[in-house]
Amino acid sequence: MTSDIALILGMDGIASGAIYVLVGLGLVLIFSVTRVVFVPFGDIVAFSALTLASLQLGRTPGTVYLVAVLAIAACIVDSLHYWRRGQPHRIGRSLLGYGVLPLIPASIAWLVAGAALPSWAQIPLTIALVVPIAPLIDRIALQPIADASVLLLLIVSVALHFCLSGLGLLFFGPEGFRTEPLTSEIFSFGDVVVTSQTLLMIAAAAVFSLMLFLFFEYTLAGKALRATAVNRTGARIVGIRPASAGTLAFLLASLLGAISGILIGPVTTLYYDSGFLIGLKAFVGAIIGGLSSYPVTAIGAILVGILESFASFWSSALKEVVVFTFLIPVLLWRSLTLGHVEEEDEEVEG
Repeated sequence: MTSDIALILGMDGIASGAIYVLVGLGLVLIFSVTRVVFVPFGDIVAFSALTLASLQLGRTPGTVYLVAVLAIAACIVDSLHYWRRGQPHRIGRSLLGYGVLPLIPASIAWLVAGAALPSWAQIPLTIALVVPIAPLIDRIALQPIADASVLLLLIVSVALHFCLSGLGLLFFGPEGFRTEPLTSEIFSFGDVVVTSQTLLMIAAAAVFSLMLFLFFEYTLAGKALRATAVNRTGARIVGIRPASAGTLAFLLASLLGAISGILIGPVTTLYYDSGFLIGLKAFVGAIIGGLSSYPVTAIGAILVGILESFASFWSSALKEVVVFTFLIPVLLWRSLTLGHVEEEDEEVEG
């Protein structure tokens, strides 16, 4: 391996790692606030890319029907919740948040099906379609069991992944898609050629990571999320509703997933089930960060991307094996350096 090849592999690894950074940050955000290891998060990424591909092909994306059904179901669940609690005056706000707002982009996408939309309209429409998916799933399937054990939440999360994967096959079919490149510029640095798409992926990861940091440090909503992540009971005492904080966490994470799908779509052929591997590799980075540290998660995700790039050079058939084998020493290190705390103790401390 020459130095030029190593540099090219390093750049490819950083570009892939940039996507894993965004997905990993979303996973950590959801887990720290809600204790849910959101396994279907990778499916959100794949749905974003496949939705954009459908719009570019002039088809009605299946996410339109998914969002419509989820919105109706979420409205029913939330309305029954407030009715049983004797708070019917809050149903109108619920219908607006879980029904009207998600259905607006779904209606637009359905109405413009077959029309040749410009790319500047396709990308925002895709994001608007995909972002509500995770919060709606949270309201329907996860909020009703929010106080259950982490194991039960994980089991439900795995079941949700299989549901979304099957729906992805129904909506988009078994064939793979690759979206049109967002930019086609090529830059040469000596003997190394770097595409502007690669630079865009790296820049996007840096920008959104910085925006997430500023959100947590300087906004009231960000501080509320941090408070909920640190102590759910204490957050309730000071007037922060963990359910609302969880919805916001799912919303922000879903935005990161939608952007990740748009960025990775032009460089990788994605299938209906491609999101699982993307999410799993990002999860390795999240594990390195202990599912709590955003900076360490970002570093871990970059390392996963670089490791995958070099592993694919030596043996493309075994690159996933190499990446996931890397998880074993990380878990052993975490197990040896961190004290074991029973879940019941965590609830008492919270």
